[in-house]
Amino acid sequence: MGKLAAAAAFALLFPYAVTLAWTGSVEGEKNDPEAGEERRILLDRGDTPAYMGLEDYLPGVLAVQIPADREMEALKAQAVIARTYICSRMGEEREIPESALDLDYLDSGQLAELWGDQAAEYYGRLEQAAEETAGTVITWEGELIEPLFHRVSAGSTRSGGEGYPYLEAAECPEDRLADGYLQAVPFSREEFAERIREIPESGEVSAGDLPQGIQILRTDGAGYVEEIQIGTGSYTGEEVQYALNLASPSFAVEEYDGGLRVITRGVGHGYGLSQQEAERMAENGSSAEEILQYFYKNISLNSV
Repeated sequence: MGKLAAAAAFALLFPYAVTLAWTGSVEGEKNDPEAGEERRILLDRGDTPAYMGLEDYLPGVLAVQIPADREMEALKAQAVIARTYICSRMGEEREIPESALDLDYLDSGQLAELWGDQAAEYYGRLEQAAEETAGTVITWEGELIEPLFHRVSAGSTRSGGEGYPYLEAAECPEDRLADGYLQAVPFSREEFAERIREIPESGEVSAGDLPQGIQILRTDGAGYVEEIQIGTGSYTGEEVQYALNLASPSFAVEEYDGGLRVITRGVGHGYGLSQQEAERMAENGSSAEEILQYFYKNISLNSV
C-alpha cells in the first residue's frame, strides 16, 4: 500500500479534525438477526447489542462525514462512498459488528443536540441521499474500491499510484477559495522540536537547529509533502501533519516572529473525492454519478 495507506490510516473516512463520540444508543434498531437478507450492522458498542439495516444506518454516518445542508447530489455521492466503505469491510458476509468499522455514528439524540430545530429537515436530507442511492457501491475491475475522501484539496487531488489505479489527480482549482483552505499555525522553536521528537523513531532535533535544519525533500504532483528532513530525521508529510496537528500534509515551514510558522493548504489527506469540489460540481448541475466518475477513474457503479 505504501505512502497512501499510511496517509489514509489515520483519517480514512474522517476529513475533519474533530470527530463526534459514540453514545451506544440507537433509535429504531432491528433486533432480529435472522430478519431478511438486508446487509446489516451489529450495534455492539452499547450495553445491549442490536441489529440495524445498512441503509438505515447510513444517515447517522453521513451526519458525521458531511454537512447536511450540502447540495443533494454531493450528499448522494457521499452516501455511495460510505456504503462502499462499509460493504468493503463486510467482505463476503452480509453483516459486520459496528466496532469493526472504525466509523463514527450519531443517533437521534445526538442529532437533535447538533442540529436543534433543523434536526428533522437535515436528517430527512441525509435519509433521502441514502434512499436515492440505495444499494449502490463503487467498483473497479469488479472489486470494491477504497473510497477515500477529504474536505478540501490543495488545488488538485493526489494520485494513488500503482496500488490505487482509480485514484488519479483531479483538478479542483476553486478549492483554493474555500474557508480554511489556507491556515497558518505558529510554534515556538522549542514546541516544534518537542513535537517532532514525539514521532516514533524520530531523529535528533533541537530548537537551535530550526528553521535551518528543515528541508522539504520531495513533494508529489499535487503539492503534498512526501518527505521532509528535520534535524537528523526524515519523515513523511503525514507524520509531521499528525505530530503538529495540521490540517493537511500540504505545508511549508517558515521563520516567524522569533519562532516558526507552518502554512497549510487544503483540509485532509488529499486523496479521492474533495467534498468542496463535489459541492461546486453539484451546484453546477453535475449528478452524483458524474461527481464520483470525476474523482475515481474508470470505476463502475453497481448494486449490492
